[in-house]
Amino acid sequence: MLTVFGRSQRFCDGVSRRSFLKIGAFAFGAYRLSLADIARAEQSRGVASSSHKAVINIFLGGGPPHQDMWDLKPDAPAEIRGEFKPIATKVPGIQIGETFPRIARMADKCVFIRSVVGARGGHDAIQCFSGWPQESLRAMGGRPSIGAVAARLQGAVDPSVPPFVGLAAATGHRPWSDPGTVGFLGPSYQCFHPDGEGLANMKLNGINREEMGDRKLLMARFDHMRREIDSSGAIQGADSATVQALNVLTSSKLLDALDLSKECPKVRDRYGNGKPYQFQFDGAPTVNDQLLMARRLVEAGVRCVTLSYGRWDSHGKNFDLVRDHGAKLDQGFSALIEDLEDRDMLNDVTVVAWGEFGRTPRINKDAGRDHWPQVSCALMAGGGMRTGQAIGATNRLGEYAVSRPVNFGEVVATIYHNLGLNPMTTFIPDPTGRPQHLVDQSAMKELV
Repeated sequence: MLTVFGRSQRFCDGVSRRSFLKIGAFAFGAYRLSLADIARAEQSRGVASSSHKAVINIFLGGGPPHQDMWDLKPDAPAEIRGEFKPIATKVPGIQIGETFPRIARMADKCVFIRSVVGARGGHDAIQCFSGWPQESLRAMGGRPSIGAVAARLQGAVDPSVPPFVGLAAATGHRPWSDPGTVGFLGPSYQCFHPDGEGLANMKLNGINREEMGDRKLLMARFDHMRREIDSSGAIQGADSATVQALNVLTSSKLLDALDLSKECPKVRDRYGNGKPYQFQFDGAPTVNDQLLMARRLVEAGVRCVTLSYGRWDSHGKNFDLVRDHGAKLDQGFSALIEDLEDRDMLNDVTVVAWGEFGRTPRINKDAGRDHWPQVSCALMAGGGMRTGQAIGATNRLGEYAVSRPVNFGEVVATIYHNLGLNPMTTFIPDPTGRPQHLVDQSAMKELV
């Protein structure tokens, strides 16, 4: 636990030196690591932070229907084309589904990928977050996700803010809330879960509600703790990693980023909250507020934010689901892009929204679409990419890619490129010491 107020060797103001210096473990998945351990691992690599590039990776868990979103088939038979009509966008010649009018108006800032191929068919985010299938290097822990790689190679932008944050709350089908695996890199590079034990551990025990509300008193206590520690000489022997851990505790930057009440009400209204949650079942809710939180986290210094948005496994009532999820995603995604642009962050932040596979061209007896790994779709924006494009195409029925098939690894390679990591020349040693590529694809030449 991250404890500040303990019960042994207490100072006159009630502060325990022992518990304060034992700045304990954040919760990272099944592991427990001290902040000092993580900082030491970063120091051992000689990481030096440079420009702050970032990615917000929005996982549409369950498999969104490509032919009802970015790749409509108005000339197909009724049992294929479904209920939605295409609408024009700001980019001449590009049409998308009628559920997304806001995104249509900013299509010049977006990339619609209509030909994502290579899905292995699992109900999980592994390929969206790493670019690799689950089986790759499984014996040594699997491939690391984008966030874990960024934490390993680029480290923290700010010592008080973790480089990799996963916002998804637990889902009934657990793989839909996986924030991205650490793979063979080891637990030091797991993401921070604000919704879990990690956030609770950052709260200062022994301070009542009134004291927490008095920021002057709180800062005075921190200053007093620092003076007591320094005068005792205890901190002189501590390594700089422990000092970094102390910085995390005494900084409010991360907690402030997670506190949406600090955001302008007009901005919060622009995003919406995605409620009421519909069609959630064992998946994620439509968390528009997490899109806003993601922007705030990136602004605070996070390099990679992942979240799970909605449950798109539409075996039944597909069109009702898309009307609900699609309209909310349209609001939240467009607000995020506008917000990033307003803050001069859009060229530095890559935003991607995609799922694990597509859905069947033919509508089933329950007005649903079933699993279709043959082809799927993705929506991208920002990152300094050449936007205002629709890439790839499927055949008349939306069954398979007929031009420019795009592999999951190519999208992830593009994200790495946007983060400042060359996917062709950057390697990470695996536990045997063998260098491993970040992905086995190059960045998309259309975008970079």
